[in-house]
Amino acid sequence: MNYFRTAILLAGMTALFMGVGYMLGGQGGMVIALVFAAGMNIFSYWNSDRMVLSMYGARQVDRASAPEFYGLIEQLAARAQLPMPRVFIIDSAQPNAFATGRNPQNAAVAATTGLINSLSREEVAGVMAHELAHVKNYDTLTMTITATLAGAISMLANFAMFFGGGRNNNNPFGLIGTIAMMILAPLAAMVVQMAISRSREYEADKLGAQICGQPLWLASALAKIAGAAQHIPNMPAEHNPATAHMFIINPLSGERMDNLFSTHPATENRIAALQVLAQEMGGGMGTGWGGGGAYVEPEAAGSGSGSGPWGGASRRPGSSASQASSNVWGRTGRDDGGRGSGRGPWG
Repeated sequence: MNYFRTAILLAGMTALFMGVGYMLGGQGGMVIALVFAAGMNIFSYWNSDRMVLSMYGARQVDRASAPEFYGLIEQLAARAQLPMPRVFIIDSAQPNAFATGRNPQNAAVAATTGLINSLSREEVAGVMAHELAHVKNYDTLTMTITATLAGAISMLANFAMFFGGGRNNNNPFGLIGTIAMMILAPLAAMVVQMAISRSREYEADKLGAQICGQPLWLASALAKIAGAAQHIPNMPAEHNPATAHMFIINPLSGERMDNLFSTHPATENRIAALQVLAQEMGGGMGTGWGGGGAYVEPEAAGSGSGSGPWGGASRRPGSSASQASSNVWGRTGRDDGGRGSGRGPWG
């Protein structure tokens, strides 16, 4: 079903490409656009994940450079029965995250420093479980190809500004058709994104909550991320709005018109759905992997250590164990000017 959905998406994007080509150059332009679209589809399948990660300046980390964050992803991937994805961190103050890759064997997850620094451990677990749910559902293939092709369609539409207005070209609809195409082609690409994104986010929320075992962890994170995204700009996303649908929360500022065509469901609706799911699962905010029928680490059984998703005793921000643990940057605690809070980047 996931492959069929991807095929439908690619067919729609290819048809849009051909339509833009026809508007620019008649039948000849349509053929050129078809060849270009086929090449873009092949290129996107193999390389779009690297392109998106490079676009946001993501740097890959491992167990040595980000032990706690990497360990979290490792345990969540095991719970989701997924291969270990590549792990990236993006230097951005806006809390956000996304997943990419054509399949689970070639997946990558990325989180911003803003997310790691401002959310609690449990909330980070909920967010990254959501991203792994996208990987498990093969949504990452759809997202990366959509982002690449939507951006290319917008670029092709912009070419009309230079090649679409003359009398001697092959455009059968003239200047009016060119102007209409410049406006409608990018909007049509956004509609394609919207058609697959809203239900996909709800599905990933549900599966992500099941992976981490606590829907309210993700609900709390969504509320914080949505609030911060309205005030903290994500400049790479502002410059490349075609990639906005990849993030767990729309990274575009509220000042942009793009939010009229948001690819994400309303955050309050997602939170409400997670709250209902939490009641069905019978879990609460502070039960770790256990409680409500959620997964319990095998090594914790009978040990009384309360092993949680952070590779050791289940710790909450501000606890003495949390103060002693090294954070994702490989340092102990946070540089707080000697105040001794030692809370680290996890809130």
